[in-house]
Amino acid sequence: MSGLMQIIRNFFIRLEGLLYQFFGLIRNIFSQVFGFLARIFGFSNPGYFLETDDATTIKSSQSKQVTEPESKITPEPAITARRRPDPKMDYFRKMAQEVNKN
Repeated sequence: MSGLMQIIRNFFIRLEGLLYQFFGLIRNIFSQVFGFLARIFGFSNPGYFLETDDATTIKSSQSKQVTEPESKITPEPAITARRRPDPKMDYFRKMAQEVNKN
């Protein structure tokens, strides 16, 4: 009876692998077709929804006003205390040294 169970398990494992490959092939075909259509219609262009450079330079030059310069404050790095050595690690180091001596 266990031989029959093993055959059934192997069958389902092989069936799962076959379906995985089959649906992977279908997914690959669809991704290629939709990728081609996206390139044709221009959806793959990264700047599709962004404004042109001319429009942004005009807006930025009009909206700039003379203001006081902002002082940049650099935060000082926090000094942390060193961690104390773990007493358990001393035990393991001593044990490793003893093993290396033997």
